[in-house]
Amino acid sequence: MPADLPNRSLGGKIAIVTGASRGIGAGIAYELAKNGAKVMITYTSPTSTPLAEALVSRITELNNDAAAAIVRVDLRLPESPAAIVAATLAAFSTTTIDILVNNAGVELYRPLLGTTAADFAHVFDVNVRAPILMTEAALPYLRAPARIINISSIGARRGVPGYTVYDASKAAIEGFTRACAVELGDAGHSVNAVAPGQVVSDMLGTVSGEILDDLIKRTAMQHRVGVVGDIAPIVAWLAQESSRWVTGQTISATGGCEML
Repeated sequence: MPADLPNRSLGGKIAIVTGASRGIGAGIAYELAKNGAKVMITYTSPTSTPLAEALVSRITELNNDAAAAIVRVDLRLPESPAAIVAATLAAFSTTTIDILVNNAGVELYRPLLGTTAADFAHVFDVNVRAPILMTEAALPYLRAPARIINISSIGARRGVPGYTVYDASKAAIEGFTRACAVELGDAGHSVNAVAPGQVVSDMLGTVSGEILDDLIKRTAMQHRVGVVGDIAPIVAWLAQESSRWVTGQTISATGGCEML
């Protein structure tokens, strides 16, 4: 799996990356654009608009025929995926989509005793329902061989105290990935997941020092926390033609903290 892809390996491809104004999502959007893709960047909070606009400017400055556009939507709403697809087709004057990265997600630290139905909905609406509806909305426009990449987490396989609902949501995404790969394989589409460990991002602040120290000790590669640059190239590789024989898989991107 190459760390650096050719500059135009994704030239002419249309991509959607959800939750892409910051963190891993922004890194993925930029990495796809570095390789020539036209990328729709989605985000939710109005306060993230300057970040999303700055990312578009960075992509424009690549001068490699890549392009980017932004759309602000609330993925908790069932109608948002269709709105994202419509915005993408309009922004890039296209009738097809090649790459979908379901990255948007929310975390919740809450001991199981005390977890409410509202907590469950808060996490599962964004982490599970939205990717499923997003994939369904994009499906009629996918141009074979399309690539769908879902962002999971180390938590799907390594339970972390206090993250019961979040970990369950990521396990659900991995199950969805496998089922979707089977269902869409005849059409020539691949569906995979990438499961990062702890990565320097806004979400890292929600992890207790004790848990973080334990994860770092378990990380075989340099005993450190990952960075966005460790994750984005893996997603970009899964998006290109050379990954065509990989589908239904979860790629552990944890520096060896979790070995599948």
